[in-house]
Amino acid sequence: MRAIRSAALALIAIFFAVTCATSAWCQVYPNRTIQLIVAYAAGGTGDIVARSISDKLGAALGQTVVVENRAGASGAIGAHSVTTASPDGYTLLVGQTGEIAVNQHWLKGLNYDPDKDLVPIALAAVVPLALVVPSKASYSTLPDFLAALKAKPKMTFASAGIGTPGHFAGELLKLKFDENLTHVPYKGAGPALNDLIGAHVEFYFSGFPAAAPHVKAGNLKVLALSSAKRSPAAPDVPTVAEVTGIKDYDFTLWAGFFAPRGTPQPVIDRLNKEINGVLAQPDVKARLEAAGAVVTPMSVSEFREFVQRESAKYLHVIKETGVTSQ
Repeated sequence: MRAIRSAALALIAIFFAVTCATSAWCQVYPNRTIQLIVAYAAGGTGDIVARSISDKLGAALGQTVVVENRAGASGAIGAHSVTTASPDGYTLLVGQTGEIAVNQHWLKGLNYDPDKDLVPIALAAVVPLALVVPSKASYSTLPDFLAALKAKPKMTFASAGIGTPGHFAGELLKLKFDENLTHVPYKGAGPALNDLIGAHVEFYFSGFPAAAPHVKAGNLKVLALSSAKRSPAAPDVPTVAEVTGIKDYDFTLWAGFFAPRGTPQPVIDRLNKEINGVLAQPDVKARLEAAGAVVTPMSVSEFREFVQRESAKYLHVIKETGVTSQ
Protein backbone atom coordinates (compact mmCIF):
# COMPACT_ATOMS: atom_id res chain seq x y z
CA MET A 1 0.00 0.00 0.00
CA ARG A 2 2.88 2.33 0.84
CA ALA A 3 4.39 1.74 -2.60
CA ILE A 4 1.06 2.44 -4.31
CA ARG A 5 0.62 5.58 -2.23
CA SER A 6 4.13 6.77 -3.07
CA ALA A 7 3.54 6.14 -6.77
CA ALA A 8 0.27 8.07 -6.65
CA LEU A 9 1.92 10.99 -4.89
CA ALA A 10 4.69 10.96 -7.49
CA LEU A 11 2.15 11.11 -10.33
CA ILE A 12 0.36 13.99 -8.63
CA ALA A 13 3.65 15.84 -8.22
CA ILE A 14 4.49 15.33 -11.89
CA PHE A 15 1.01 16.56 -12.90
CA PHE A 16 1.35 19.77 -10.91
CA ALA A 17 4.91 20.31 -12.11
CA VAL A 18 3.83 20.10 -15.75
CA THR A 19 0.77 22.24 -15.10
CA CYS A 20 2.75 24.90 -13.32
CA ALA A 21 5.28 25.01 -16.13
CA THR A 22 2.62 26.17 -18.59
CA SER A 23 -0.15 27.68 -16.50
CA ALA A 24 -0.56 31.27 -15.38
CA TRP A 25 -2.08 30.00 -12.13
CA CYS A 26 1.35 28.83 -10.97
CA GLN A 27 3.37 31.72 -12.36
CA VAL A 28 3.56 35.39 -11.58
CA TYR A 29 2.63 36.95 -14.91
CA PRO A 30 4.38 38.88 -16.21
CA ASN A 31 7.92 38.50 -14.93
CA ARG A 32 9.84 39.91 -17.92
CA THR A 33 9.57 42.32 -20.85
CA ILE A 34 6.52 42.13 -23.13
CA GLN A 35 6.78 42.83 -26.88
CA LEU A 36 4.02 44.51 -28.85
CA ILE A 37 4.48 43.70 -32.54
CA VAL A 38 3.06 46.20 -35.03
CA ALA A 39 2.86 44.70 -38.53
CA TYR A 40 3.24 48.04 -40.33
CA ALA A 41 5.74 50.90 -40.39
CA ALA A 42 5.83 53.55 -37.69
CA GLY A 43 3.23 56.30 -37.85
CA GLY A 44 0.16 54.25 -38.76
CA THR A 45 -2.95 53.53 -36.72
CA GLY A 46 -1.61 50.44 -34.97
CA ASP A 47 1.69 52.12 -34.19
CA ILE A 48 -0.06 55.16 -32.70
CA VAL A 49 -2.21 52.90 -30.53
CA ALA A 50 0.72 50.76 -29.38
CA ARG A 51 2.93 53.70 -28.45
CA SER A 52 0.07 55.59 -26.81
CA ILE A 53 -0.53 52.85 -24.25
CA SER A 54 2.74 50.90 -23.97
CA ASP A 55 4.26 52.82 -21.05
CA LYS A 56 1.08 52.82 -18.98
CA LEU A 57 0.37 49.19 -19.79
CA GLY A 58 3.87 48.40 -18.59
CA ALA A 59 3.21 50.29 -15.36
CA ALA A 60 -0.06 48.40 -14.83
CA LEU A 61 1.65 45.05 -15.42
CA GLY A 62 4.81 45.91 -13.52
CA GLN A 63 7.08 45.15 -16.48
CA THR A 64 8.53 46.93 -19.48
CA VAL A 65 6.39 46.89 -22.64
CA VAL A 66 8.28 47.57 -25.87
CA VAL A 67 6.91 48.26 -29.37
CA GLU A 68 8.54 46.70 -32.43
CA ASN A 69 7.56 47.35 -36.06
CA ARG A 70 7.77 44.33 -38.37
CA ALA A 71 6.33 45.64 -41.63
CA GLY A 72 5.76 43.95 -44.97
CA ALA A 73 3.40 41.83 -47.07
CA SER A 74 0.21 43.67 -46.03
CA GLY A 75 0.89 42.93 -42.37
CA ALA A 76 1.53 39.22 -42.94
CA ILE A 77 5.18 39.28 -41.83
CA GLY A 78 4.47 40.75 -38.42
CA ALA A 79 1.34 38.68 -37.88
CA HIS A 80 3.08 35.42 -38.79
CA SER A 81 5.96 36.17 -36.42
CA VAL A 82 3.51 36.34 -33.51
CA THR A 83 1.72 33.13 -34.48
CA THR A 84 5.05 31.27 -34.20
CA ALA A 85 6.02 32.85 -30.87
CA SER A 86 5.68 31.03 -27.55
CA PRO A 87 2.08 31.22 -26.28
CA ASP A 88 3.08 32.72 -22.95
CA GLY A 89 1.80 36.29 -23.16
CA TYR A 90 5.18 37.91 -23.79
CA THR A 91 4.82 38.44 -27.56
CA LEU A 92 1.59 40.12 -28.63
CA LEU A 93 0.32 41.46 -31.94
CA VAL A 94 -1.25 44.88 -32.31
CA GLY A 95 -3.46 43.56 -35.09
CA GLN A 96 -5.36 45.68 -37.57
CA THR A 97 -8.11 45.28 -40.13
CA GLY A 98 -5.90 44.03 -42.96
CA GLU A 99 -3.91 41.24 -41.36
CA ILE A 100 -6.83 40.06 -39.19
CA ALA A 101 -9.99 40.45 -41.30
CA VAL A 102 -8.86 40.71 -44.93
CA ASN A 103 -5.67 38.81 -45.72
CA GLN A 104 -7.06 35.29 -45.26
CA HIS A 105 -9.75 35.99 -47.87
CA TRP A 106 -7.48 37.93 -50.16
CA LEU A 107 -3.86 36.82 -50.30
CA LYS A 108 -2.85 33.50 -51.81
CA GLY A 109 -0.26 31.40 -49.97
CA LEU A 110 -0.79 33.18 -46.65
CA ASN A 111 1.39 31.50 -44.03
CA TYR A 112 -0.94 32.04 -41.08
CA ASP A 113 -4.65 31.80 -40.32
CA PRO A 114 -5.79 34.62 -38.01
CA ASP A 115 -8.91 32.67 -37.03
CA LYS A 116 -6.91 29.63 -35.90
CA ASP A 117 -3.50 30.98 -34.98
CA LEU A 118 -4.36 34.11 -33.00
CA VAL A 119 -6.47 34.73 -29.91
CA PRO A 120 -8.28 38.10 -29.54
CA ILE A 121 -7.48 39.97 -26.32
CA ALA A 122 -8.85 43.51 -26.49
CA LEU A 123 -9.95 46.12 -29.02
CA ALA A 124 -8.25 49.47 -28.54
CA ALA A 125 -9.60 51.92 -31.11
CA VAL A 126 -11.55 52.26 -34.34
CA VAL A 127 -10.61 54.90 -36.91
CA PRO A 128 -13.14 56.02 -39.54
CA LEU A 129 -12.13 56.55 -43.15
CA ALA A 130 -12.71 60.00 -44.58
CA LEU A 131 -13.79 60.53 -48.19
CA VAL A 132 -11.53 63.43 -49.12
CA VAL A 133 -11.15 65.40 -52.36
CA PRO A 134 -8.78 68.18 -53.51
CA SER A 135 -9.59 71.63 -52.18
CA LYS A 136 -10.06 72.88 -55.76
CA ALA A 137 -12.76 70.30 -56.52
CA SER A 138 -16.04 71.85 -57.63
CA TYR A 139 -18.04 69.87 -55.07
CA SER A 140 -18.04 70.31 -51.29
CA THR A 141 -20.78 67.89 -50.23
CA LEU A 142 -21.37 64.21 -50.85
CA PRO A 143 -24.58 64.77 -52.87
CA ASP A 144 -22.71 67.20 -55.14
CA PHE A 145 -19.87 64.69 -55.47
CA LEU A 146 -22.29 61.92 -56.46
CA ALA A 147 -23.87 64.21 -59.04
CA ALA A 148 -20.43 64.93 -60.49
CA LEU A 149 -19.70 61.21 -60.44
CA LYS A 150 -22.69 60.57 -62.65
CA ALA A 151 -21.89 63.45 -64.99
CA LYS A 152 -18.22 62.66 -65.46
CA PRO A 153 -17.34 59.68 -67.71
CA LYS A 154 -14.33 58.61 -65.62
CA MET A 155 -12.83 59.20 -62.18
CA THR A 156 -9.82 57.82 -60.34
CA PHE A 157 -9.63 57.03 -56.64
CA ALA A 158 -6.55 56.42 -54.55
CA SER A 159 -5.86 53.89 -51.82
CA ALA A 160 -2.98 53.17 -49.47
CA GLY A 161 -2.61 49.79 -51.19
CA ILE A 162 -4.47 46.92 -52.78
CA GLY A 163 -6.73 45.13 -50.33
CA THR A 164 -6.91 47.94 -47.77
CA PRO A 165 -10.24 49.11 -46.31
CA GLY A 166 -9.99 52.29 -48.40
CA HIS A 167 -9.66 50.20 -51.55
CA PHE A 168 -12.81 48.22 -50.74
CA ALA A 169 -14.70 51.40 -49.77
CA GLY A 170 -14.05 52.77 -53.26
CA GLU A 171 -14.86 49.50 -55.01
CA LEU A 172 -18.21 49.19 -53.24
CA LEU A 173 -19.06 52.77 -54.16
CA LYS A 174 -18.20 51.92 -57.75
CA LEU A 175 -20.40 48.82 -57.64
CA LYS A 176 -23.41 50.54 -56.11
CA PHE A 177 -23.36 53.49 -58.49
CA ASP A 178 -22.21 51.57 -61.56
CA GLU A 179 -19.75 54.27 -62.49
CA ASN A 180 -16.44 54.21 -64.34
CA LEU A 181 -14.04 54.46 -61.42
CA THR A 182 -10.40 53.44 -61.70
CA HIS A 183 -8.48 52.35 -58.63
CA VAL A 184 -4.96 53.78 -58.21
CA PRO A 185 -3.10 52.00 -55.38
CA TYR A 186 -0.18 53.67 -53.59
CA LYS A 187 2.44 52.38 -51.18
CA GLY A 188 0.96 53.97 -48.12
CA ALA A 189 -1.25 56.87 -47.09
CA GLY A 190 1.41 59.57 -47.51
CA PRO A 191 1.95 59.18 -51.27
CA ALA A 192 -1.79 58.81 -51.83
CA LEU A 193 -2.55 62.03 -49.97
CA ASN A 194 0.22 63.90 -51.79
CA ASP A 195 -1.18 62.94 -55.20
CA LEU A 196 -4.71 63.80 -54.08
CA ILE A 197 -3.58 67.25 -52.93
CA GLY A 198 -1.98 67.68 -56.34
CA ALA A 199 -5.27 66.62 -57.98
CA HIS A 200 -3.63 63.67 -59.76
CA VAL A 201 -6.54 61.54 -58.49
CA GLU A 202 -10.10 62.64 -57.72
CA PHE A 203 -10.82 61.12 -54.31
CA TYR A 204 -9.47 58.92 -51.55
CA PHE A 205 -10.88 57.12 -48.51
CA SER A 206 -8.11 58.03 -46.09
CA GLY A 207 -7.73 57.16 -42.44
CA PHE A 208 -9.25 60.16 -40.66
CA PRO A 209 -6.15 61.00 -38.55
CA ALA A 210 -3.94 61.14 -41.67
CA ALA A 211 -6.36 63.35 -43.61
CA ALA A 212 -7.38 65.74 -40.81
CA PRO A 213 -4.25 67.99 -40.87
CA HIS A 214 -4.59 68.47 -44.63
CA VAL A 215 -8.27 69.34 -44.26
CA LYS A 216 -7.43 71.81 -41.50
CA ALA A 217 -4.71 73.36 -43.68
CA GLY A 218 -7.19 73.84 -46.52
CA ASN A 219 -5.50 71.42 -48.91
CA LEU A 220 -8.35 68.90 -48.90
CA LYS A 221 -12.09 68.81 -48.33
CA VAL A 222 -13.80 66.02 -46.40
CA LEU A 223 -17.20 65.03 -47.79
CA ALA A 224 -18.18 62.02 -45.70
CA LEU A 225 -17.00 59.22 -43.45
CA SER A 226 -17.18 55.55 -44.37
CA SER A 227 -17.96 54.33 -40.85
CA ALA A 228 -21.43 53.20 -39.76
CA LYS A 229 -21.78 56.13 -37.35
CA ARG A 230 -20.56 59.70 -37.30
CA SER A 231 -17.27 60.34 -35.54
CA PRO A 232 -17.11 62.35 -32.29
CA ALA A 233 -14.03 63.99 -33.79
CA ALA A 234 -16.13 65.34 -36.69
CA PRO A 235 -19.79 65.25 -35.64
CA ASP A 236 -20.89 67.50 -38.52
CA VAL A 237 -19.51 65.21 -41.22
CA PRO A 238 -22.15 62.73 -42.50
CA THR A 239 -21.52 59.09 -43.29
CA VAL A 240 -21.73 57.59 -46.76
CA ALA A 241 -24.44 55.22 -45.52
CA GLU A 242 -26.78 57.94 -44.25
CA VAL A 243 -26.51 60.01 -47.45
CA THR A 244 -26.61 57.21 -50.03
CA GLY A 245 -28.71 54.65 -48.21
CA ILE A 246 -26.18 51.90 -48.98
CA LYS A 247 -26.90 49.25 -46.37
CA ASP A 248 -24.01 48.14 -44.15
CA TYR A 249 -21.54 50.56 -45.71
CA ASP A 250 -18.97 50.46 -42.92
CA PHE A 251 -15.22 50.56 -43.54
CA THR A 252 -12.82 51.44 -40.75
CA LEU A 253 -9.25 50.98 -39.64
CA TRP A 254 -9.12 49.38 -36.20
CA ALA A 255 -6.40 48.13 -33.91
CA GLY A 256 -6.57 45.50 -31.19
CA PHE A 257 -4.37 43.10 -29.28
CA PHE A 258 -3.85 39.42 -30.08
CA ALA A 259 -1.84 36.54 -28.62
CA PRO A 260 -0.60 33.26 -30.13
CA ARG A 261 -3.07 30.39 -29.97
CA GLY A 262 -2.55 28.39 -26.78
CA THR A 263 -1.91 31.38 -24.51
CA PRO A 264 -3.47 30.55 -21.10
CA GLN A 265 -6.88 32.10 -20.55
CA PRO A 266 -5.91 33.76 -17.24
CA VAL A 267 -3.17 35.63 -19.13
CA ILE A 268 -5.69 36.73 -21.80
CA ASP A 269 -8.13 37.89 -19.11
CA ARG A 270 -5.42 39.81 -17.22
CA LEU A 271 -4.27 41.57 -20.37
CA ASN A 272 -7.84 42.47 -21.33
CA LYS A 273 -8.43 43.99 -17.89
CA GLU A 274 -5.22 46.02 -17.90
CA ILE A 275 -5.52 47.23 -21.51
CA ASN A 276 -9.10 48.37 -20.94
CA GLY A 277 -7.96 50.08 -17.75
CA VAL A 278 -5.28 52.02 -19.61
CA LEU A 279 -7.73 52.99 -22.37
CA ALA A 280 -10.06 54.41 -19.72
CA GLN A 281 -7.41 56.80 -18.41
CA PRO A 282 -8.41 60.35 -19.46
CA ASP A 283 -5.06 61.35 -20.94
CA VAL A 284 -4.72 58.18 -23.02
CA LYS A 285 -8.30 58.44 -24.27
CA ALA A 286 -7.83 62.13 -25.10
CA ARG A 287 -4.60 61.43 -26.99
CA LEU A 288 -6.23 58.78 -29.16
CA GLU A 289 -9.38 60.80 -29.74
CA ALA A 290 -7.27 63.81 -30.75
CA ALA A 291 -5.84 61.58 -33.48
CA GLY A 292 -9.37 60.87 -34.72
CA ALA A 293 -9.71 57.42 -33.13
CA VAL A 294 -12.78 56.17 -31.29
CA VAL A 295 -11.67 54.35 -28.14
CA THR A 296 -13.68 51.12 -28.02
CA PRO A 297 -12.95 48.87 -25.02
CA MET A 298 -14.51 45.40 -25.13
CA SER A 299 -14.50 42.17 -23.17
CA VAL A 300 -12.62 39.21 -24.62
CA SER A 301 -15.82 37.61 -25.90
CA GLU A 302 -17.12 40.88 -27.35
CA PHE A 303 -13.86 41.44 -29.22
CA ARG A 304 -13.88 37.87 -30.52
CA GLU A 305 -17.35 38.42 -31.96
CA PHE A 306 -16.27 41.78 -33.41
CA VAL A 307 -13.38 40.12 -35.25
CA GLN A 308 -15.66 37.41 -36.61
CA ARG A 309 -18.11 40.03 -37.93
CA GLU A 310 -15.31 42.02 -39.57
CA SER A 311 -13.88 38.92 -41.24
CA ALA A 312 -17.30 37.90 -42.56
CA LYS A 313 -17.94 41.45 -43.79
CA TYR A 314 -14.79 41.63 -45.87
CA LEU A 315 -15.34 38.15 -47.28
CA HIS A 316 -18.79 39.32 -48.41
CA VAL A 317 -17.41 42.55 -49.90
CA ILE A 318 -14.68 40.69 -51.78
CA LYS A 319 -17.27 38.33 -53.27
CA GLU A 320 -19.74 41.14 -54.01
CA THR A 321 -17.25 43.41 -55.77
CA GLY A 322 -15.40 40.60 -57.51
CA VAL A 323 -12.06 42.28 -56.85
CA THR A 324 -8.99 40.05 -56.80
CA SER A 325 -5.47 40.51 -55.48
CA GLN A 326 -3.98 39.99 -58.94
